[in-house]
Amino acid sequence: MSEYPWDESTATGVGSHPGEDHAEAVRVVFGEVPALPYLPELPARGVGADMIGRTASLLVELPVEVQPSGWRFADRPGRDSKRARDHLLRDLDALEETAQGHEGPFKVQVAGPWTLAGAIELRHGDKTLADPGAVRDLVESYAEGLAAHVADVRGRVPGASRIVVQLDEPGLPAVLAGTVPTASGFGRLPAIDAPVVTDRLGAVLPAGAFTVVHCCAPSVPFDVLRRAGVDGVSLDASLLRRRDEDVIGESIEAGIALLLGVVPAVDAPLPDVGVVAKPAVGLWRRLGFPVAGLASQVVLTPACGLAGASPGYARAALARCREAARVLRDDPGE
Repeated sequence: MSEYPWDESTATGVGSHPGEDHAEAVRVVFGEVPALPYLPELPARGVGADMIGRTASLLVELPVEVQPSGWRFADRPGRDSKRARDHLLRDLDALEETAQGHEGPFKVQVAGPWTLAGAIELRHGDKTLADPGAVRDLVESYAEGLAAHVADVRGRVPGASRIVVQLDEPGLPAVLAGTVPTASGFGRLPAIDAPVVTDRLGAVLPAGAFTVVHCCAPSVPFDVLRRAGVDGVSLDASLLRRRDEDVIGESIEAGIALLLGVVPAVDAPLPDVGVVAKPAVGLWRRLGFPVAGLASQVVLTPACGLAGASPGYARAALARCREAARVLRDDPGE
């Protein structure tokens, strides 16, 4: 069995949080999911705090700006790039203060390269995804910027035993299916071949990190992710279909970790811990894996980011995931 950077019965969050107080969000994370805390994202702060702008601020020598249609590559860094970078640096400063004394794994999240390519426009208006050369340039810049970001986080959280890097790829199924809209919105960009997706994704995975791809869309491409070399897959358990379970079973057998979203990401009544843990326990039993591996290979999370939740619910959702994770070890489905 593969070694995972977390202990048994671990919970974590997907990434985003409500509100604009990052220092408080960091405190909530370390308080509620201390076994695998993470750097929260607060998109409510506006331009540059969103998933695309935040990740684009890491790109090397590829500045971006905001146009009415969204993010676009620019000739030189401007106000929008600076705002995104400033948000991230303030967040890292708050993290460094709160993480003093932390020992154990720590997680960061960035938009994945294919979701980024489907969202950022080139200077002349087409999406990056439409130009193979532009995708190649984006991937090279992204890999360099992400490696530098991971090194920065390592320095700020010196007690971290392992950095877990989560690539958010909600757009990946659409890239593979050829359903990403053109910049005009009137057409669809051609599908990208799976080997190309695999190669480009594998090229950005930072050395030494435990890499997870989060995809909250249906039809998570487990085969592509496994061939790309990722260590884990994060997904919404409510979107799992029985016909997907064979490929999921192959991934589990190959040692791929599962980060399963088991509580709603927006305010809703929270079921008791047994109900919350049931999707993980049920999947494991249907696939016939020994229950001894469940608590180490599966991490429980909310279904997606918590940006649309109230602050109180966000805290409660993380706490319920933490409590339910104990079921995976102590009483798996009994």
